[in-house]
Amino acid sequence: MAQATLYGQFCPVSIASEVLTQRWTPLVIRELHCGSVRFSDLQRGVPRMSSSLLARRLKELEYAGIVERREAAAGSFEYHLTPAGREIFPLVEQMGLWAQRWLRHRLVETPNLDPDLLMWDIRRNIVRDRLPGDRRFVVEFLLSGAPITHRRYWLVFDRGEVDLCYRDPGHEIALFVTAALRVLTQVWLGHLGIAQAVREDQLRLEGAKPHVAAFPSWFGLSGFAPAGRLPPGRLELATPA
Repeated sequence: MAQATLYGQFCPVSIASEVLTQRWTPLVIRELHCGSVRFSDLQRGVPRMSSSLLARRLKELEYAGIVERREAAAGSFEYHLTPAGREIFPLVEQMGLWAQRWLRHRLVETPNLDPDLLMWDIRRNIVRDRLPGDRRFVVEFLLSGAPITHRRYWLVFDRGEVDLCYRDPGHEIALFVTAALRVLTQVWLGHLGIAQAVREDQLRLEGAKPHVAAFPSWFGLSGFAPAGRLPPGRLELATPA
């Protein structure tokens, strides 16, 4: 399969860049590493990527030996990282750690805030052994500052499973979580602690006391959150002559 960018150099960095620096490719690798194997789940992890471009990138990664397509139930397919693909992830992870240190302010700029991606990330990082009992437990999130049609989400915990709903599932709500989209993103990234956000009334938790108290135990943060708690670096910007 022809590559979109060919550098014409024998340097290993150039050859790796031909495969890995295509638009969206590192994010697709990130999603595969995070456990998304179905096309629909991959789409939820890159909601602003068109389905046609996602299909193209998967084919390119398969051709490069980074992704393997496997037949699944009912004639569907799953996508898995090969050993070569798994070996790439530390490079992708290091990119994220670098951004947490040196470009932290850009992570929560308005154009980069995405409520659908945030809630999908929250859903898949739930600490499942801390889920509230065996009975159905529903949490409603209200995100101010998000587009009007992307402000309300529901997490439904039921017998150890967690579903993310974009429409009211019609069940009794046990816990209400209210925050600005930017604030909840900062919490998720580790820039702002849950206790501090609650204390400063930037994050509101409403429900029975046991449910409010349990929230920090099952609300898993980003894998990059530990880096987000460290002091940020500061890039020196060149002054135009």
